[in-house]
Amino acid sequence: MTHDPLITNDAVVLGLLALILGAVFKTAHSLHPFWRKFYKYVPALLLCYFIPSLLNTFGIVDGHTSNVYYAASRYLLPACLVLLTISIDLKAILNLGPKALIMFLTGTFGIVIGGPIAILVMSAIVPDAIGGHGPDAVWRGMTTIAGSWIGGGANQASMKEMFEVGGDIFSAMVTVDVIVANLWMAVLLFMTAKHKEIDAKTGADTRAIEELKVRVEEYQAANSRIPELADYIKIIAIGFTITGFAHFCADFLGPYFGANYEWAQEFSLNSKFFWLIVIATTIGISLSFTRMREIESAGASKVAQSFIYILVASIGLHMNILAIAETPIYFVIGLIWMVVHASLMLIVARFIKAPLFYMAVGSQANVGGAASAPVVASAFHPSLAPVGVLLAVLGYGVGTYMAYFCGLLMQAASG
Repeated sequence: MTHDPLITNDAVVLGLLALILGAVFKTAHSLHPFWRKFYKYVPALLLCYFIPSLLNTFGIVDGHTSNVYYAASRYLLPACLVLLTISIDLKAILNLGPKALIMFLTGTFGIVIGGPIAILVMSAIVPDAIGGHGPDAVWRGMTTIAGSWIGGGANQASMKEMFEVGGDIFSAMVTVDVIVANLWMAVLLFMTAKHKEIDAKTGADTRAIEELKVRVEEYQAANSRIPELADYIKIIAIGFTITGFAHFCADFLGPYFGANYEWAQEFSLNSKFFWLIVIATTIGISLSFTRMREIESAGASKVAQSFIYILVASIGLHMNILAIAETPIYFVIGLIWMVVHASLMLIVARFIKAPLFYMAVGSQANVGGAASAPVVASAFHPSLAPVGVLLAVLGYGVGTYMAYFCGLLMQAASG
């Protein structure tokens, strides 16, 4: 039996998220010995993500009916991407080398083989777990997770239609998708706080990343100034004007490609969100070669970071830890799947001595897509957020193909 959430007014929900963020930042910067010791082990960003999930878990807020995440992902995220990319050093990002791409492709491969492996493992332990017939066959439902974890929502919808997934199994798998993906994101955020120690132990070469961060910090130190009201208005104007233009184009391009080109769905070209992210990012990168880049001196990236934290909190609203008890067997399948993906990422990262940054962002560009890959990337440093965006956009392109191939493998594994 489901109960209505205690709070349904999104203005109140946003106020609660703002209160949580304010409390986390207040305590994270406190000089009190307890808080200093606490945040030594618990990353502040993880709390900004985890505490809102408790609101959803205990029925205070329904994250799925609330429009706070939709507003954050559609309005704040593209504006954030514009403000972050407008000040990037694209040449320095390209100098990061091929390891980021290798880790992204490893993540994709891990998801493709992880699904069939999860089915084979569970069929050996609990044969009935991977049963079902027709539209409600478990393997069919799992194809939608594959789509979500290699690309995003548009690819997930594509798999639902291509494999004719039934409504009941689809609903169960959406829950598995959200919980397992968010648990993995929480693990990544926790690891991010320890990335220097982890990289030191694995012997990873972080010189290119450190050089990029130093260049950004030197640029900020040389050009930063105390911002005035006019500076903040200019930053907001640039961010949201380009966001509005990206929405205007996306509203036309998505339906146009969907109606006129059958192959458009394979590349997510029929998705408005795809075009929104691509256009906002492209314009931001283009403006980084102009004098518009100077808005960073007034703190454009800090405004963008505030948007990211609101986005993180709104993502947390989708997590319901207690939902695991409703269909535990499916969550076990999802966890095995994610363990395969994560293990492969860690093994390859260790073998090629890739920094944790490449592993975390390469994984999240697959599993989380454009909404959360920049979040994980910026947890390392704000200047690295565009790397997450670029890899996530690549995920849109390969998502449908790889998810479809994964679906065929899972069908074969199910016998």
